[in-house]
Amino acid sequence: MTLLTNSCGVKGPNKNVIQSDDMMIRIAEIGIVADYLDEYIAILKEESEASVRLETGVIAIYPMFQKDNPTEIRILEIYANKEAYEAHLQTPHFKKYKTTTLHMVKSLKLIELEAIDQETMPRIFNKLK
Repeated sequence: MTLLTNSCGVKGPNKNVIQSDDMMIRIAEIGIVADYLDEYIAILKEESEASVRLETGVIAIYPMFQKDNPTEIRILEIYANKEAYEAHLQTPHFKKYKTTTLHMVKSLKLIELEAIDQETMPRIFNKLK
């Protein structure tokens, strides 16, 4: 299954197509020290927006928090492939996020996922337009 993108620089013969079976998908579960919550959220919003806007291989970085416990952050991360994820780790905006929030994080768990229904994903993103 493939996803069409509006960007260049994605792996494959057609640079506007992402092979969904190559995608790297995960959820980051992050516990934040309550005293830093507002500051953390501001930095996270800046980083996630920059990642999606600037990085062709970042399909989604979608931060959320638990309604009953806002210090429990969840981030859905979808990358075109492992190489896109590794490139993401080297960007200035990610490095700034990581170094400026390190003291705010009390727990971090990264959960690697595999899509069950890859054919539906392009329709999900098309509905957001």
